Amino acid sequence: MKTELPRRHNRFSVVGRLLLDGQLVDGAVIVDGERIVEVRAGELGAIPEPRLEAAIVSPGLVDLQCNGGFGLEVGGDPAALRALAARLPATGVTTFLPALVSAGPAAYRAAASAWSAAGGAPGAAMLGLHLEGPLLSPARAGAHDRRAIADADATLDAVLDPLLALGAVRVVTLAPERPGALERIARLGAAGVTVSLGHTDASFAETEAGIAAGARLATHLYSAMSPFAHRAPGAVGALLTDPRVTVTLIADGVHAHAAALKLALRAKGPDGIALVTDAVAAAGAPPGRYRLGDQEIVSDGISARLADGTLAGSTLTMDAAVRAMVALAGASPAQALAMGSTVPADAIGLRDRGRIAPGQRADLVLWSAELAVENAVVGGAVFGQ
Repeated sequence: MKTELPRRHNRFSVVGRLLLDGQLVDGAVIVDGERIVEVRAGELGAIPEPRLEAAIVSPGLVDLQCNGGFGLEVGGDPAALRALAARLPATGVTTFLPALVSAGPAAYRAAASAWSAAGGAPGAAMLGLHLEGPLLSPARAGAHDRRAIADADATLDAVLDPLLALGAVRVVTLAPERPGALERIARLGAAGVTVSLGHTDASFAETEAGIAAGARLATHLYSAMSPFAHRAPGAVGALLTDPRVTVTLIADGVHAHAAALKLALRAKGPDGIALVTDAVAAAGAPPGRYRLGDQEIVSDGISARLADGTLAGSTLTMDAAVRAMVALAGASPAQALAMGSTVPADAIGLRDRGRIAPGQRADLVLWSAELAVENAVVGGAVFGQ
């Protein structure tokens, strides 16, 4: 799919095997303006023109953790955010949360200002920021700035309050074992923010305490968290066995072995997994040197790492994540597509997207039989060829 300026039609139809209630069903979607107005299955009758056709039609993909892509980094530049939003529909993404690694107060304020200025740009919708930190475990910092993590207790509330007032924050990742974390989970939940547990060295009991306090997401299951052991199940054990939590997965075959993806699918079921990219600027771009916050990262086209070899986000795109869950984890195409659309939308309380149904925002992806993106519809605007 080529990146092009979107085309708008007052009324049109999309025909193919539709993802409806977890199944692929032959049918048609009628779009009028920015909304789906009718869904037909079986006998289609007269179909409004123009008509788009594809082997498979899914809801638009929702990426809850995108640090960048195509050489662009999420940060304080609104032009970069606009350009990123314009490129993402080519990967099936119609809604995304720009994600920020742990940083100081100035970086968060600049990113919130850029997000506010970039809102409404053509392309994938940006519904708020994902603050991945800084209230994380120093023992599970990964590629995050350890100084920002150490200073989090003193700086986090001063940063959060104005961002919450602006409505700029949608998800916060934190480690539940940090002092004051449980109180912050409750406060963020009351403010309408989804709390995700991640970059944590928590025990099984500490992870369960975070869930009891209101956390409902887990950030990139397996990566940067206390692992499972049969006598000390850790964060992984709690997250795999607690049905209250949706786990996010980076399905690139690098962050998690195929067997680990299969285990997650069997333990959580397709309704308990949301695919994410954790993509950095190197995603969708040639191998080379890029930036993640204040650090240089190196991409070989398969993974992105710090100079010492530490993984630093990913080079994954959401359409590739869908294909990987089929190829590596044994998910059906319908399951993988739902994990990229319906599940993440539900996980952060989006009620107007993530499903093909009348009244929903007209966010759709048109796929080939091999799950290659051919077209995308974002709020009724058609991208692609």
